Amino acid sequence: MDKRTKPFLSRKEIQTIPLSDRCREVILGSLLGDGSLKIAKGYKNARLTIRHSIVQEEYLRWKAEELQEIASAGSIQLQKPDGFSANKKISFQSRALPQLTVIHRKAYESNQLRIKRSWLNHMTELSLLVWWLDDGSIIANGRKGVFCTESFDLNAHRILQRYLKVVWGISTTIGKHSSQSDEQKYRLYLNNSELRKLFLLIMPLFCVSNLRFELHGMLKKFCLQYNDPQFQQRWISEMKESMPTLDAEIDQWYFRE
Repeated sequence: MDKRTKPFLSRKEIQTIPLSDRCREVILGSLLGDGSLKIAKGYKNARLTIRHSIVQEEYLRWKAEELQEIASAGSIQLQKPDGFSANKKISFQSRALPQLTVIHRKAYESNQLRIKRSWLNHMTELSLLVWWLDDGSIIANGRKGVFCTESFDLNAHRILQRYLKVVWGISTTIGKHSSQSDEQKYRLYLNNSELRKLFLLIMPLFCVSNLRFELHGMLKKFCLQYNDPQFQQRWISEMKESMPTLDAEIDQWYFRE
């Protein structure tokens, strides 16, 4: 994020919540992805809930480590398949805390997430990483990217689009997404050059803080494909520069038989 914005943000309520920076950053990224804040009936404070397929168990456990300060002894739970997949689910649920209620008040209306610059502006590279790992995918034979944001309406997409451009210099396009619903759905798409910008921001965080989980499952989220061998080798070199401890894994992915 542009350093010039930090003194301004430091005066905002979200920045003064008694949470560590990393905890807050993971929470904000999760709100755009597989996490949600809710105030349950009979409670005055919000809880954070994150749910993943059991195949992403190590990823969820990494999140739980980052969120220890809001966790309880029983925060991680296994759940039965939900009907959309045969796989079991694994979830994280925090304690109900006033710190989370502050974020809920800023990001939610009537217990529904609302996309607003007032809280998006507090996201960091770590928040973007969580968002991409939750809801991002490489498409078009490894040449383009998409955020699976179909749960947000068109106005929310426009806010996200402008946020990414103004704060991070990343251009996106809003595309229609087909669904079984009568309501028109949308997704955010990134061409190759814009996807590279995003990856160069977030890849350095992928191999720190023991974030080496599910390498072959998650590393592929950064493995762009090029027809030109020179462009391909250049990207492999940039990946290794951003993630120097993962040289062997990157080679294994690209040069596997």
